[in-house]
Amino acid sequence: MEFLQQLFSKQSYDHQNFFLIAGPCVVEGEELVMEVADKVSSICKKLGIPYIFKASYRKANRTSASSFTGIGDEQAMKLVKKVGDEYGLPTTSDIHAHDEAAEAAKYFDILQIPAFLCRQTDLLVAAAETGKIVNVKKGQFVSGEAMKFALDKIQKAGNDKVMLTERGTTFGYHDLIVDYRNIPVMQGHNVPVVMDCTHSLQQPNQTSGVTGGNPQLIGTIAKAAIATGANGLFIETHPNPAVAKSDGANMLHLSKLEELLVQLVRIRKAVV
Repeated sequence: MEFLQQLFSKQSYDHQNFFLIAGPCVVEGEELVMEVADKVSSICKKLGIPYIFKASYRKANRTSASSFTGIGDEQAMKLVKKVGDEYGLPTTSDIHAHDEAAEAAKYFDILQIPAFLCRQTDLLVAAAETGKIVNVKKGQFVSGEAMKFALDKIQKAGNDKVMLTERGTTFGYHDLIVDYRNIPVMQGHNVPVVMDCTHSLQQPNQTSGVTGGNPQLIGTIAKAAIATGANGLFIETHPNPAVAKSDGANMLHLSKLEELLVQLVRIRKAVV
C-alpha cells in the first residue's frame, strides 16, 4: 500500500517503476480470483512492480441483455476484499451509479469510473466523497484535455486522490484507436495516468452483441505506453480467456503476462 501513499503525496513518482492494475474482467468465483492474484502478485514482487488487483463485482454495461453480469454484488465484493487481505494488495472495481459508491468503498481501495460514465457528475461526486482513490477512465468520446472537467468535479468534492486512464478513442462504429498524446496531456493535469492496454483493443458494437478484440496487440499498446511515460498499466488477464464470462476477446492469457512485464521493465529503465 506504500506506493499508493507515494503516488498521491508530494513525492515524484516519475522515476520509479510503473504500477500494474490487473486481474480478470469480472469475479467469476473464488478459485479464479485467487489463482490470478497469486500468479500476478508473485510476478510483480519478482520484478519490483507495484500491483493493484482488479476484478469487477458486477458488469452493468454489457451490450446484450443475455451477457453475464456477475455472481452477486455482496459475494463478489467479499471475494475481492479477501484477495486484498490474503495477498496484502490494494484492490479496485468499477461502480456504475452514485448509490453504489459508499458500499463499494467498504471493500475497495480504488473506485473506478467506467469510460461511458466519466461525465456523470453525481457518480464522480459520490465516489469522491468516500475518500477513496478515484480512477476515471477517459471516455471514448472525450479528449485528454477535456478530462480536466471530470477531475475538477472530484477535487471540488474534496478529494485530490485521482488518477486518469486512457483507453482509446472511438474510431468509426466498430473500433478504437489510441492517441498516445493523451498520456502527457492528462499528466499535465497533475495526476497519475494509466494506460488500459486491453479495453483499448476492443471492437465494440458487433452485431453478435458480444464485443470483439485484438489481444495479440496488447504488448504493442503496453510498450508504447511505457515509452511515452505512462505511470501505470491496466491489463485484464485470465488463465483461459476463451472461456471467460466477460471480455474474453481482449484479455491477456495469464501465461503470457510475465514475459511481457519483463520487456516492459526494460523499456521503463531505458526511458526514465
